[in-house]
Amino acid sequence: MGAKTLTIDGKTVGAQENQTILEAARDAGIDIPTLCHLEGVSDVGACRLCMVELAGSPRLFPACVTKVAEGMEVFTSTARLQRYRRMILELLFAERNHVCAVCVVNGHCELQDVATQVGMDHVRYAYRFPVCEVDITHKLFGLDNNRCILCSRCVRVCNEVEGAHTWDIAGRGAAAHVITDLNQPWGEAASCTSCGKCVHACPTGAIFRKGSTVAEMERDRSRLEFIVTAREKKQWIV
Repeated sequence: MGAKTLTIDGKTVGAQENQTILEAARDAGIDIPTLCHLEGVSDVGACRLCMVELAGSPRLFPACVTKVAEGMEVFTSTARLQRYRRMILELLFAERNHVCAVCVVNGHCELQDVATQVGMDHVRYAYRFPVCEVDITHKLFGLDNNRCILCSRCVRVCNEVEGAHTWDIAGRGAAAHVITDLNQPWGEAASCTSCGKCVHACPTGAIFRKGSTVAEMERDRSRLEFIVTAREKKQWIV
């Protein structure tokens, strides 16, 4: 496997040819904000927060799905990118009903963390205040669409790690929402194994464990990465 040399924010970085810009940057200690990225599952470039600039191109590129190339010159925190990321976050907050003060993951939320990271202290857009369903038919977990950002982490971890493919996304545009088993209530989803991987994968309070109170629920992302790594290395084969 060949190695590539590139420059990220003026720093010379070495990377494997199959790595993405996001992977190369994080290996070099350079932080690029993300919401849809999750270690152990495929990347889809859904949230667009990881967009970067490449020298010689007017376009922006999603770092999570753009492969490194020899001599590539990458910029991750220009004024243009900072404005772009703040706009994305403000639109995410305005699209649904994110009320941090009453959320089970207040203080443990990636959306909240990234908003703080980019300095978002208010939202310039009018809130839509949509009427979103809350599904608590499952015996262990609940789904609050008011807090969903459509990152599709639950869909990918259920399909690629658990192999159940209980979750999917239905609808288009502002009407898009996550569903279970072709739009059956979660408690009636025959394919669901109640493994809880979707709960650990969710970056917000959209998928939660029943009985959790405000600011109480924390995620353990390392469980998902551990399972994927163990499978790849065939550590569970006797």
